[in-house]
Amino acid sequence: MTTGSMNTVRSYHTGTLLANGKVLVAGGYNGCAYLTSTELYNVSSGTWAITGNMNIARQYHITKLLTNGKVLVAGGVNSVALSSAELYDPAAGTWTNTGTMNVIRNSATATLLTNGKVLVTGGSNSGGTVSSTTEIYDPPSGIWGTTGSMSGVRMSHTACMLANGKVLVTGGYSGSAYLASTELYDPTLGTWATTGSMSVTREAITSACCRII
Repeated sequence: MTTGSMNTVRSYHTGTLLANGKVLVAGGYNGCAYLTSTELYNVSSGTWAITGNMNIARQYHITKLLTNGKVLVAGGVNSVALSSAELYDPAAGTWTNTGTMNVIRNSATATLLTNGKVLVTGGSNSGGTVSSTTEIYDPPSGIWGTTGSMSGVRMSHTACMLANGKVLVTGGYSGSAYLASTELYDPTLGTWATTGSMSVTREAITSACCRII
């Protein structure tokens, strides 16, 4: 079943489900230029509407819907890899800058924790060096704080918060090899522990949140 087309051709963009049921699509690359443009998909009508532009063009960035209804966008790459972050306000249709990450990241992950903060993991920098570092965004203050590093470097992986509040990170790419390894983040301790490996190496994958108590 087909639906309405976007206003702009784009690849390596993001899609975020908003609290009002619409989907925010942000940034990407159109084959000639990196994009600041964003648009909204109306599920009921199957149509797209242009909304406010981001302050910085980016692709391979991360997005996360916050508990206050705003959308955090961070990192990515245009002509260089980025550490900047900004917030989208669906009520106003506008973007404002927020605190900059401690580490440049593209192809990272963002996971909303039970306390409303956002855990960002891994990714790579402008030179292609893949990171094991992680950090946490605090929405009320707009400040990023560091937390425990993963046991190994990874980019283009997935992260999913489990029902017990821990975050499962799976697969990805180390810069030299595709990964089957997985690990768990404990937000209470700020530490990581390895867990069982997948049966197949996977990169640029998806994961679904599980009911594991």
